[in-house]
Amino acid sequence: MSHFGGMKRPNRNVRNGISRRHAVALLLAASALPSTARADEPAIQIGYIRSMERHPTISLLDKPTPNAGLAGATLGLDDDNTTGRLQGQSFALIDVPVHPNTDVVAALEGLATKGVKLVMTDLPADAVLKLADAGRAHGMTVFNLAAPDDTLRQQDCRNDLIHVAPSRAMLADAVGQYLVWKKWTRWYLVYGSHPEDKLLADAYRRTATRFGAKIVAEKLFADTGGSRETDSGVAETQQQIPRQTQGAPDYDVLIAADENEVFAGYLPFRTWDARPVAGSAGLEPTTWDASSESWGGTQLQDRFERLFHRQMMPLDMQAWTGVRMVGEAASRTGSSDPDKIMAYMKGSDFGIAAYKGQRLTLRDWDWQLRQPILLADGRTVVSISPQPGFLHQVTELDTLGIDRPETKCKLQ
Repeated sequence: MSHFGGMKRPNRNVRNGISRRHAVALLLAASALPSTARADEPAIQIGYIRSMERHPTISLLDKPTPNAGLAGATLGLDDDNTTGRLQGQSFALIDVPVHPNTDVVAALEGLATKGVKLVMTDLPADAVLKLADAGRAHGMTVFNLAAPDDTLRQQDCRNDLIHVAPSRAMLADAVGQYLVWKKWTRWYLVYGSHPEDKLLADAYRRTATRFGAKIVAEKLFADTGGSRETDSGVAETQQQIPRQTQGAPDYDVLIAADENEVFAGYLPFRTWDARPVAGSAGLEPTTWDASSESWGGTQLQDRFERLFHRQMMPLDMQAWTGVRMVGEAASRTGSSDPDKIMAYMKGSDFGIAAYKGQRLTLRDWDWQLRQPILLADGRTVVSISPQPGFLHQVTELDTLGIDRPETKCKLQ
């Protein structure tokens, strides 16, 4: 029996929600796709302008590795080339690491001289906009792999900017739906002093209004600049965090908005009141967690670990997805022309399987990738949003983030 506590464990022989027999059938069907690519066609080049800036983390387990993102893109490239061989297509990844204060536009121009028109990047929002605007003259499309800023999908949206990373609104809605589903509707919002933290706090305020929750109290947790390595001893933290979180009205859950990892990791089990923590610690929204094993997640994780000897992180998944989006569109069109690839990707027939049980598609009003959001506690996937009961006239995935009637985006 493969049951535990009355729950059936996911079938590890299932890949992306289909059996091996069906997977073989799909592979055979793929070989029958129309092929217009010649075996001597040049490789489809994908640039990756990759941030080498590494921020400190509270837990050593969360410390970024030097190949964060690049490893996922490399695995995606392997998958693209495996499929591409059926049609005489090949793919190449050009890694362009950039350090703080690097001229990112110059890095983009370097790719343009090589004829690259498809560019992945995990840089912050301001740099992403610079790349998108500079790339327009070269007919480039930029894939945003990391920046969650809602402004990139709203007033600063671009027609040549694809968002693989979920927005802050999507992440906040994913948490909010689960808490409302649980009927934990009284929230205590604690947010950091960095600009990104305040934007994330705004996203949670929007989510509370959208789904009928109530923020009963708010508190600013200021970053005083102390060293996380020397000033965060267990005894000291155990004394400080209860004092920082006491005095709030009765609440169901504490929501932390702390993108810079200054305080949120210290909250679980240390708050004044015995309450769960969600958001930037505790129950966290993410595109990937190493414990995810449904819909073929185990196979993806195993392949990744064999290649890179570590667990797959969210940025790896986002980079894998971006590279696979290119491969899928190239396979479906049978073309190596970046313009034809992007035209198909932006069409209604495009979709990508990403080990999440659903076909991921692009929103045509802001080019955000629709996707389920995992809610994980660091050991298991607790739930996946959208939650049951949150309905939509087009797709339940559009209950996460900015929907078409709300958008301020005017693509140009």
